[in-house]
Amino acid sequence: MAVKSEPTRILILGGGYVGLYTALGLQKKLRANEASVTIVDPQPHMTYQPFLPEAAAGSIEPRHVVVPLRRVLRRCHVLTARVNKIENERKTVTVEAADGHIEQLGYDVLIVALGSVPRLLPIPGLAEQGIGIKTVGEAIYLRNHVMTKLDEASSTLDPDLRKRLLTFTVVGGGFAGIEALAELEDMTRFATRYYPNIDPEDVRWVLVEAAGRILPEVRDTLGVWTVEQLEKRGIEVYLSTAAKSFENGRVVLSDGTEFDSDTIIWTAGVKANPVVAQSDLPIDKRGRLEATAALNVVGHSDVWTAGDVAAVPDLSRTEEDPTATCPPNAQHAVRQARHLSKNIIASLRSGKPTDYYHKNLGAVAGLGLHKGVADAMNMKIKGFPAWLFHRAYHVKAMPTFNRKVRILLDWALGGLFRRETIALGQINNPKEEFTRASKS
Repeated sequence: MAVKSEPTRILILGGGYVGLYTALGLQKKLRANEASVTIVDPQPHMTYQPFLPEAAAGSIEPRHVVVPLRRVLRRCHVLTARVNKIENERKTVTVEAADGHIEQLGYDVLIVALGSVPRLLPIPGLAEQGIGIKTVGEAIYLRNHVMTKLDEASSTLDPDLRKRLLTFTVVGGGFAGIEALAELEDMTRFATRYYPNIDPEDVRWVLVEAAGRILPEVRDTLGVWTVEQLEKRGIEVYLSTAAKSFENGRVVLSDGTEFDSDTIIWTAGVKANPVVAQSDLPIDKRGRLEATAALNVVGHSDVWTAGDVAAVPDLSRTEEDPTATCPPNAQHAVRQARHLSKNIIASLRSGKPTDYYHKNLGAVAGLGLHKGVADAMNMKIKGFPAWLFHRAYHVKAMPTFNRKVRILLDWALGGLFRRETIALGQINNPKEEFTRASKS
């Protein structure tokens, strides 16, 4: 009697776009006992990052922009842990579990989908003063922080402090920075109607971008138009200008401009998760895993990768540039993940993986309520139509029917009752009142 072989152990590192969509594809296509799938991520959910600016601005409930991994991956094992080391030669991954203990995981097939982390520069004061907007926790914190500054400004009698509290600085003119800036400026402008001593003109928003333009993913004319729209709203835009210092909230720019700001939002780029640079897998000069067009790690048929952490050849552009790789955006990550699950199934069943090919359909950005910009399918779209296009595209891309419906309901309720403008500052220090009471 033949002994049945053990299921293939598939280990997925990362629960973002690539990790979630690959796991969904595998659990749908795998036969019984064909393979076991384990997905590892520090968070028990996947975050749909394009909706974070709207979550920060109060247009969407923050819980609705995350997808619980255990709820949707019922045929997979979900481990809440942080990846510390990858040793492919030993077929092991070292992780630090949520309770702090260190564990080694073995595998037969490895999928590296660790994504990216913020790219921080050695600017004095950045680590102490900067706020990111890459996680749902940061979005919640940023919303409460901005609204708390309005509360503080409305009550202070110090005019210099008031000016500092009402000055908000965003560094980075890519999609993340522009959308966060536009949504939060919209929110503060709306909120000032509830502060009799704060006029919309008292609130100062500043954008700092080292390059000579913003939104590099869209054509130049749309980038220029977006700057014009931001400036019409009173937003100060500094292009071809680098940040030199943020020490003690004093912003110093390369053109000599200086001002005080209690809020510094850092969105100036990302880099591949540094864990891969410390592994025994090949990386390129930008710290990304070297990948084939079939989404294998170069030289390793049992290791796969996709998304921000991977340098995947962009076959739609290699004729004009043989070294072209897919840009690190959600559009490619989702499509690569779906292709990746098919290739892994084919590989398990002795089939041949196929190359990933996808021509970029364009880009779209929200610029606050009823405002947007899009460069898609060879069309330039501005204003309200672009805003509708932005919402339609992203709600379609949002994983799971459950989350799509919840987001649509958030938008519908926001249209009926307007957004909430309440600072839940206690979230940032929830034990303060309890500690105060214990000392009284």
